[in-house]
Amino acid sequence: MTDALPNPVFVVTDIESDGPTPLHNSMLSFASVAIDANGKRYGEFEAVLQPRADKAQNPVTMDWWATQPEAWEASTTGAEPAEIVMPRFADWVESLPGPRVFAAAPMMFDGLWMDHYLDSFADTRVLGGPFAQRQIFKGGGVCLYTMAGTLRGAPYADWGMSKLPAEFYGHIAHTHKAIDDARGFANVLVELMKISRALPPIAGSKSDFR
Repeated sequence: MTDALPNPVFVVTDIESDGPTPLHNSMLSFASVAIDANGKRYGEFEAVLQPRADKAQNPVTMDWWATQPEAWEASTTGAEPAEIVMPRFADWVESLPGPRVFAAAPMMFDGLWMDHYLDSFADTRVLGGPFAQRQIFKGGGVCLYTMAGTLRGAPYADWGMSKLPAEFYGHIAHTHKAIDDARGFANVLVELMKISRALPPIAGSKSDFR
């Protein structure tokens, strides 16, 4: 019988971009908060990225950014090349105690951007699995959007993160500054884990984590 793995550290991440997809647009900034299910914090990572020369700004997104001058300044000041930032982020993730799990709200947006940039610039992925690349995360990650919707027992059309009480965010406002939003989502993860632990286990289920 093997020993259970230690508690995972969740790398809760928020990104800001100049369009909806990494196929055509650029990630402007991102921030991560490393936290476990009990709320113990292991550090934070922030970065601002130079727009990619092979991508273009999305006009609709840029119209929205024009209404968010403070967040735009935070997302564009002190920008560095992605080829420098992403390997540095991967090294930071590996410096955390393991296993490490990526988390975002929703995974399909922030996770997609981070996966694309890590794959492009650091030879690694947001996803862990049977890949030849460097493995910095374990498993398929956590979508807080899905987790919040299901644990609330809400119908799918009512899954929005804005439906959660401010207490879940630790009263941190969603400012569209990556570090603010990552901190708020990290608090949400802890609150959702409290709900999850209160539920009865599924009979016959097995877990890789203690």
